[in-house]
Amino acid sequence: MTDLTAADVARRALPLIDLTNLDDHCQDADIDALCARAVTDFGAVAAVCVWPRFVARAASCLAGSGVKVATVVNFPDGGDKTLEVVAETRQAVADGADEIDLVMPYRAFVSGRRGFAEEQIRRVRAACADRLLKVILETGEIGDPLLIHAAAGVAIGAGADFIKTSTGKVPVNATLEAAEVMLTVIEETRRDHGRDVGFKPAGGIRTLEDAAGYLALADKIMGANWVSAATFRFGASGLLDAVLAGLDGAPAPSGEGY
Repeated sequence: MTDLTAADVARRALPLIDLTNLDDHCQDADIDALCARAVTDFGAVAAVCVWPRFVARAASCLAGSGVKVATVVNFPDGGDKTLEVVAETRQAVADGADEIDLVMPYRAFVSGRRGFAEEQIRRVRAACADRLLKVILETGEIGDPLLIHAAAGVAIGAGADFIKTSTGKVPVNATLEAAEVMLTVIEETRRDHGRDVGFKPAGGIRTLEDAAGYLALADKIMGANWVSAATFRFGASGLLDAVLAGLDGAPAPSGEGY
């Protein structure tokens, strides 16, 4: 876990979590429970991430808490129906979403339709208005590090505020290898264009050891003072259990979830 204690990692990770429920059979009661967990005795998470149909409910539950409401569009398939994705985005914003997590049309990108992928992101960027836009690359499906590098560049060039590894719905989700590629593009963007873009690993991050690995990598590439909720998020459901156990001084559970 590096030379940090479990409590150190937990304290650092808590305000970076996008606490997520994207279960296929999610109900209103599940959203209420998710929102109730978002503010803990040790502090609050950064955001909750829910299906678009639950945005208004989550926004109502979290009013005045400081916790943001994030939702997903073009999720999880990363399809080609741009007009539908734009409409979905506009509705989410109208319902009270603070942040939009867009699955880029990664299959179109991999097949050589780079311009199509870029245009979809640009249109969703416009539909987001002043909301935060996170673009999911689905790195486990792209596979090739060179293509991941290129996809990150396309997303950033089209207006992404964050780039995110994964949906959590495919066999290979967040990996340190993909994270290194993406953080390298983020560092190049800051160096060459003076623009800070955030990073969000998601999918399979459940333990403090998992969290520590990504934090250490971000520190190495971006510098020790870069990570904050404005630049770094964990997409997770099970990680909060491990964080709270670490802060309580109890053995951290392995957890399950997105």
